[in-house]
Parts: sequence; C-alpha cells; structure tokens
Amino acid sequence: MDYKLEEMTKLDWDQVSQIYKEGIETGIATFQEVVPTWENWDNDHISSCRIVIRLGNKVLGWGALSPTSSRCVYEGVAEVSIYIGDNYRGKGLGKILLEEIIKQSEENGFWMLQSGIISENKVSIILHEKCGFRELGIREKVAKMSNRKWYDVVLMERRSKIVGIS
Repeated sequence: MDYKLEEMTKLDWDQVSQIYKEGIETGIATFQEVVPTWENWDNDHISSCRIVIRLGNKVLGWGALSPTSSRCVYEGVAEVSIYIGDNYRGKGLGKILLEEIIKQSEENGFWMLQSGIISENKVSIILHEKCGFRELGIREKVAKMSNRKWYDVVLMERRSKIVGIS
C-alpha cells in the first residue's frame, strides 16, 4: 500500500476525531470518555509533531504530542498519543507513525517521550517497546472511569540518543 505521512491540520479533524472515538470505544486506549472539540484538542497538544497516515484521502491513523508540564524545565519532554482506525489495526501503521513522531520530536528538540498506557492495552505496550520505549513502572489503580472500574497505567519512556545528551 502507498501510505503517506503528512502533517495533521484542522481539515483532518473529522476523520481524526472519528478514529479517536473508535479508540475511546475500546475502553483501553484512553481515559478520555468523549471526543473533545478541535479547539480543546488543539490547545492541549503541541503544535509540532502532529501526524496523520493516509491512503489517498482517507486518514487511517494519527499521532501527536502533548506537554507533560508547563514548567520550563520540562520543555524537551512530551507525552505521545497514537491512534489507528478500527479497520487498519494490526497492519504495522502504529509503528510507522510512532517512528515518525520520534524522528520529528528529535528534529524539534524533544529529548524524552513518555506514555502512560492502560495496562490492558498490551498491543500498545508492545508497540512502544519495539520503538525503544522502556517500562518505568506501574501506577496501580490510578484511574476510575464511569464504568466504576479501577485501571492500572504502565509508565513508559524513550530517551533520545541524539537530543539532550550533553
């Protein structure tokens, strides 16, 4: 297949938000329970390193970074989000997206990427490991969604070998 990686724009939001909704519906992709508006999503994410993977005009998945803190000492640290549409999971697109986000993050001065992954989301944990993330630990029963079930979160990080090493 002839996939294209492109910068995400507001024009992609209809498709991106639908993929986000599919992720929410899995119950293990995010603690978000409703899709935010474009404006809220845009404000919560870093303006660089927003990527979609396309086949023709169809967005198959997306990835983006969000800040971990507003404090200046954390300027080179970001949290990763990766989502693949229901019909395109298991085809290696997540790895393509995550590798591109890593590449772009380093080009934009990020020295550490982190992810907090719901422990039941084994596929995401394995994907992050394949892309150089390591498990730091587990936050047990850290969140409870509207279903009243407690969830554990696996904390993972990837430190750049080329940015922020001096």
